[in-house]
Amino acid sequence: MTLVHCRYEGSLRSRAVHEASGAELITDAPLDNHGRGASFSPTDLVGTALVSCILTIMGIVAERHGIALEGAEGRVEKRMTSEGDRRIGALEVWITLPAHLTEKERALLIRAGEVCPVKRSLEGSVPMTVHWD
Repeated sequence: MTLVHCRYEGSLRSRAVHEASGAELITDAPLDNHGRGASFSPTDLVGTALVSCILTIMGIVAERHGIALEGAEGRVEKRMTSEGDRRIGALEVWITLPAHLTEKERALLIRAGEVCPVKRSLEGSVPMTVHWD
């Protein structure tokens, strides 16, 4: 179990603290929703969770198989809905794997990334596309 404590600081800003490590994270409402856009918005963190989860799960598999994954990169584009209830309309992810990987290593890591827990949790709720470079 993981505990995160979150406190509303005013001006559409919250401070979250990860209990086990003490790490802190600030969220701010985005410019298009009354905020200053001075930090990650809560919905930005959903996209961030997706791309970092993919990289983390691939890292676990890479370590298990002695594959050097350092230098792998990811980016995510989050699009909000423009009509109806405000929600995440789509997440698009690009993952760039190191050029030195064999086709077998690449396939293994892609399979691992495709089943990361965040992706599996969001499937059916948020349209997602993952591009593998």
